[in-house]
Amino acid sequence: MNISKEQIDDLNAVVKVNISKEDYHDKVEKILKDYRRQANIPGFRKGQVPMGLIKKQYGRAVLVDEVNKLLQDNLNKYLNEEKLDVLGNPLPKQQDSFDWDREEFSFEFELGLAPEFEATLKTKKPVTHYKIVADKKMIDEQLERIRKQYGKLVSKKDVGKKDEVTGTFFNEAEEIDHKSTLELDKIKSKKALESLLGKKAGEAVTLKTKGLCKEDYLLSGALGINRDKAEKLDIEVKFTIDEINERQPAELNQELFDKLFGKDKVTSEKALKERLKTDAEKQFEQQSDQKLLNDVTERLIETTKFELPTEFLKKWIQMTGEKPLSPEEANDEYEKSEKGLRYQLIEGKIIKDHNIELTYDELKEFTKGFIKSQMAQYGQMNPAEEELDAIAGRVMSNQEEVKRLSEQLMSQKLLALYKEKANLKVKEVTYENFVKEVYG
Repeated sequence: MNISKEQIDDLNAVVKVNISKEDYHDKVEKILKDYRRQANIPGFRKGQVPMGLIKKQYGRAVLVDEVNKLLQDNLNKYLNEEKLDVLGNPLPKQQDSFDWDREEFSFEFELGLAPEFEATLKTKKPVTHYKIVADKKMIDEQLERIRKQYGKLVSKKDVGKKDEVTGTFFNEAEEIDHKSTLELDKIKSKKALESLLGKKAGEAVTLKTKGLCKEDYLLSGALGINRDKAEKLDIEVKFTIDEINERQPAELNQELFDKLFGKDKVTSEKALKERLKTDAEKQFEQQSDQKLLNDVTERLIETTKFELPTEFLKKWIQMTGEKPLSPEEANDEYEKSEKGLRYQLIEGKIIKDHNIELTYDELKEFTKGFIKSQMAQYGQMNPAEEELDAIAGRVMSNQEEVKRLSEQLMSQKLLALYKEKANLKVKEVTYENFVKEVYG
């Protein structure tokens, strides 16, 4: 067998594979002899079928199969030994008249080669690294929510502007018959609010659903229907009041502090606000980090210039899908995937240049950390190390989970590298302004 490469240009090559009779003959003969021993053909005893008949019936199929196996095994071996960084897979060149009756065969494969380039993290234009801070307004609002959440309900005779009214919503046509609590400070409709004020338990009012609540999800919960339906609903519902309560906010005292954070962890209103600020900003880090990761990715794609074997890749897309595509369809698919391919190459280059690796122990510890955070959401704050090891072992036996967690861990490592090496400009913003700037 002889394999050679013809370099067309920096991004394209053709590999020629010549297979002689000596490469496949012994293997084909052995398989055919095995077929002869096992063959059950009417008129012949088992194992006594003439070899000529076996070759006539099975020879071509066995030959094709063995030549293809030889071809794939040796082509892959050649690519690895020559350290050829190919994009996609080798594409066989079509031959108009291929003759399987010959003893020697020649095959040609087109290769699309990965470009050589430099990936520089110190881009000329800096990338904004948002540091999201919790401002006084946010802390005060959170403090108000906490006091309300841990406050007490005081029964009232008639409805006031800041009360909570529990009752039943009813509409026969829409099959609505749902008991829920309506907070009057969440009502948007002035007309609805006026109709409720002063009412007593046992009385009923008619409310229009459209524009009733400040948020669609509030209407969905009040009526016991899904959110999509609530967004489109424009009907009248009868609301019968069962009870009226005023929620008196909890006092900012040690009893409340201990409920929130444990005994004596926080001992003053000032310390409480500092703790709320710290916790909020820690939660914001994940959004800030994801934004940074996305922005550095975009900047690297924008500034790292290299050519791709475009025509080869379009042909590869056209020929290797579940069904063949037209040239126009392949061109559309290429345009959709080009940006992702470019970043895969850039990311691979960065990982290689900075010697970033994932070890089994690192992945296992990362997996245990992920499991621990999941368990904490269900109140299991201190799981035993043996339990974590056992669960991590089960998770890591699933290849899909290993792939997903590996990608997450690699993203963390790249993020740490970008924070250290990339040209970043830190910008402090409130969460409200962050949302405006990032999401409009």
